[in-house]
Amino acid sequence: MFLGIDLGTTELKVLLLASDGQVIGTARHPLEISRPKPRWSEQDPDDWWQATRIALSTLRENYPDAFGRIQAIGLSGQMHGAVLLDANDRPLRPAILWNDMRSVRECTELTDRAPRLHQIAGNCAMPGLTAPKLLWVARNEPEHFRKLACVLLPKDYLRLRLTGVKLTDPSDASGTLWVDVGSREWSDELLQACDMTRMQVPPIEEGNRPAGVVRRIVADELGLPANVVVAAGGGDTATSALGVGAADSGEGFLSLGTSGVLSVVTEQFRPSPNLGLHALCHAIPDRWHRTSVVQSAASCVSWLCKLASVDEASLLDEVESVGADHRAGAPLFLPYLSGERTPHNDPYAQGVFCGLAHSTDRATLAYSVLEGVTFALTDGLDALRADGTRETSLNAIGGGARSTLWMQLIADAFGAPIRRPPDSQSIAALGAARLGWLAAGGDFSDVVRPPPKSQEFVPNEGRRSMLLERLTSFRAFYRQLRPLFPT
Repeated sequence: MFLGIDLGTTELKVLLLASDGQVIGTARHPLEISRPKPRWSEQDPDDWWQATRIALSTLRENYPDAFGRIQAIGLSGQMHGAVLLDANDRPLRPAILWNDMRSVRECTELTDRAPRLHQIAGNCAMPGLTAPKLLWVARNEPEHFRKLACVLLPKDYLRLRLTGVKLTDPSDASGTLWVDVGSREWSDELLQACDMTRMQVPPIEEGNRPAGVVRRIVADELGLPANVVVAAGGGDTATSALGVGAADSGEGFLSLGTSGVLSVVTEQFRPSPNLGLHALCHAIPDRWHRTSVVQSAASCVSWLCKLASVDEASLLDEVESVGADHRAGAPLFLPYLSGERTPHNDPYAQGVFCGLAHSTDRATLAYSVLEGVTFALTDGLDALRADGTRETSLNAIGGGARSTLWMQLIADAFGAPIRRPPDSQSIAALGAARLGWLAAGGDFSDVVRPPPKSQEFVPNEGRRSMLLERLTSFRAFYRQLRPLFPT
C-alpha cells in the first residue's frame, strides 16, 4: 500500500493506493483560512499537521488492514506558501499563502533587484509567489527575518513533522522565484536578490526519489509500520498531472478547485512570463509544465453560496433551469475575487457583475459565475495557445468538475473536448501516492496510468458561437474597468 497526502487550501486529503493500481479509500479534513487584513491570506502550519493526524486516524479506522501495509508516502501541496522557521524548526509566524496579495510593492522591487528574473525563473514576479513574500517580511517584520533559519513550502512542513528532514522538490520549488527552472536547482543570484542564501532553503530532490523515513515516534503515534519511506513529492500542479497520467508533452489537466489551474506538460523549459504564464518543473525528471492560473474558480461558487444562503448542490441544480435565452442575456461576471494572475497579472482586479436587472434571479447569477470563471480559464488557454502550446488531452479535476453543466460550458468555450475521471476530487492525492510508489521502487509504466474510464464533453458549435460573443464583451468589460480598480 502507498499513501498520498495532499495539503490543499481548504482541506487536507489522504488516499490509500494498492500495488494493483486500485484506490482503497480516502479521508479528508477541512482547513480554515485566516484573513487578518484585506488581501491577506494565512494559515497556521500546526493546523496542517493536526488535520493530517485526524485524516490519517479516519483512514486507519476505516481500512485498518490496508493501513498497516503502507510502504511509502508521497506528498502534495498548495504551492508558493511561505513557512518561516527559526533555528529550532518552529514557525515564526503563520504561513503566508499563494492567494495572499500583500506584496505588490515587493514584486516591483524584486524585478528591479534581479534583472534576469524572467530568464532564470521563467516566471514574472507576482504577489502570490514566494520570493516577494520574504521581501515583505524583511520590510515589515524585520525581527522575523532576522531569526529566519529556513523557508519551507507547505507540503515540506508536513515532511519535516513526519521525518525530521528539511527538503523540497523541483516542481514545488520552481514556484518560489528562487529556482533556475531550466536546471532544476536553486539560483544564488535570485536568492541574493532577497538577501537570502542557500542555507535558508532546503535541498532539492526529484519528486519520485526517497526523501526520508517516518520517525519511529511519529509512526507509533499514527499507527504506521516501521521504516515507511517518504518521497520528495510535488506541488499540487505536478501531482495532479501524475494523478491523471499526464507525463508526456501535450498531456494536461484543468483543475477547478479554490483556484483554476490549466497545465500542459512539455519536454523542455519554455518560459512565457510576458503572457502571465508559469513555467514550472514537473515532479518527474526531464519534464516541465506550462501553466495558466485563475486566482478564483470554484471559490467563486462558494462565495455566491454564502452570499445567497444556499448549499452548492442546490445552487448548481438551479442553474440547470436557466434556458439558452436567459444565458445569452445573463449578467457578465468578472471572477477576480482575489485579483488575477493569467493573463493580466493584476493583483488589484476585483469581482464585478455587469447587467443586473429586476428579473435577475439567483439561478441566473449562478450561471454568470460559472460562465465568468470559464471565460477567465479561456483567457489562460488562449495565452498557452498563443505561445505555441498545443494540448493533446485535457482532464478536468477538482470539486468544480462535479458539475456536468460546468464541464459542458468549458468544453464549449474552449472548443476542445474535456474528459472527467470517475473520481475527480482526489487526483492530487493519487499523484502523491504514485510518487511514493515510485520512491519505493515501482516501475513507471505500472505506476503512472491514465484514468481507466472518463466521461467526455464535446464542444457544441451553436453554444460556442454565443459564448465567443459574450467572451468578447467580458474582455472589453475588464479593460474598461481596470483603471477604476482601487490600488
